[in-house]
Amino acid sequence: MPVPRLFQPLSIGALTLANRIVIAPMCQYSAEHGCMTDWHQMHLGQLAQSGAGLLTIEASAVLPEGRISWADVGLWDDTTEAAMGRVLNSVRRWSDMPIAIQLAHAGRKASTDLPWRGGGQLAPEHADGWQTVAPSALPFADGSHPPQALDRAGIARIVEAFADAARRAARLGIDAVQIHAAHGYLLHQFLSPLANRREDDYGGSLENRMRFPLEVFDAVRAAFPAERPVSVRVSGTDWIEGGWDSVATVAFAKALEARGCSAIHVSSGGLHPAQKIAIAPGYQVPLARAVKHAVQIPVVAVGLISEFEHAEAILANGDADLIAIARAILYNPRWPWHAAAHLGASVSVAPQYLRCQPGRYRNLLVAASERNPAG
Repeated sequence: MPVPRLFQPLSIGALTLANRIVIAPMCQYSAEHGCMTDWHQMHLGQLAQSGAGLLTIEASAVLPEGRISWADVGLWDDTTEAAMGRVLNSVRRWSDMPIAIQLAHAGRKASTDLPWRGGGQLAPEHADGWQTVAPSALPFADGSHPPQALDRAGIARIVEAFADAARRAARLGIDAVQIHAAHGYLLHQFLSPLANRREDDYGGSLENRMRFPLEVFDAVRAAFPAERPVSVRVSGTDWIEGGWDSVATVAFAKALEARGCSAIHVSSGGLHPAQKIAIAPGYQVPLARAVKHAVQIPVVAVGLISEFEHAEAILANGDADLIAIARAILYNPRWPWHAAAHLGASVSVAPQYLRCQPGRYRNLLVAASERNPAG
C-alpha cells in the first residue's frame, strides 16, 4: 500500500523530516529570568518521543522586554543560552528528532501575567512588568498601558537582537529557526494597519509595513548557517475589516520566498481583541491554501486539525505540505503513533518503547537508532 502523505518524508532546505507532522511552538510560562527549567526538560523530552517529524521550541524572546510574560523563555544572553543548552543536551541524549526554535518579540502584547492567573497585562511599575514597545503608541486593548513607539535606533536594536539569538541557536545545534510574525506580536504589529500608524518608511504602504519584518528575516537568515532552514510564522488574517488579510499575506510570503525563506507557517488572528473568528476544524486551512498556491516553498497548516483523516486530506488535496499540531499533542503526546496506526503507516520510536506495540498492528513501531545511555 502507498505510504500516507502524512508519513512521507519532506525536505525543508537541507533538513529532511521523517514525516509531515510538526509540533508547533507552545509557551509553557515556566522559565526563570528567561532560562529554561526542569519543566522544559520534561516537556520537550516527552514530545521528542512522540514520533513527529519536527519539534519546535516555544516562542523564545530575543530581548527581555520581548517576552510575553515574565515567565517566558529567552535566548538573549549567555545565561539563557546555557540553560537552553542543558535542556537540549538532555533531550538529544535520547532522541534524534530535529529541533527548531521560534524566535519572537511580543511588542505591545508583552508584560503579561501567567494565563492561569488571568493573563492580564502588567503595568511597568508592577514587580513583574515593564514598559512595552510597538510600531505606534496604540495599546492592544482598552485599559492596557500604552506602548512606546519605536524609533529607528530601537528598530535596529531589535533587528540585531534577532540576529544574535539566531547565532546562539546555531551554536546550540538547533536545526531550524522560525521567526514569529503572527498572533499580534511585534512583527505582526508592524504588518497590520490596525496597529501600525507610522508615517515614516516603516508605515503606511504595504511595502513600508513589511520593511521591518523583512529586515528581521534578512538578519536572521544571514546569521544562521546557510544549510539550516529559516521559516516564518504568519497570521493569514486579522479577522477584522481593514486589517491584515490573506492578499497581504500572499504578498509577504512571496517577498520572504524571494529572500530565501525555507517555509511559511500559516496561522491567524491575535492582533486585535475585536477579532471575530468562526472557529471550526481546519478553519485556517483556506489561508494556508492561498499561500500554497502562490509560493514554491513548503507551507504548514495549523488550527484545530486533530483528526487523522482530516490531516491526511489537507495534504492529499494540496492545501499544505505539513500539518502542525499543538494542543492536540499536549492532550495526546502519542498523536503521531495513533495517526500511523489509523492510516496504516509506521513511526520511529525509541527501542525502550517497542514492546508496547499492540499485537493487531504489524510494523507500526520501528526502532530508532539506539541512544547511548552514557551520553
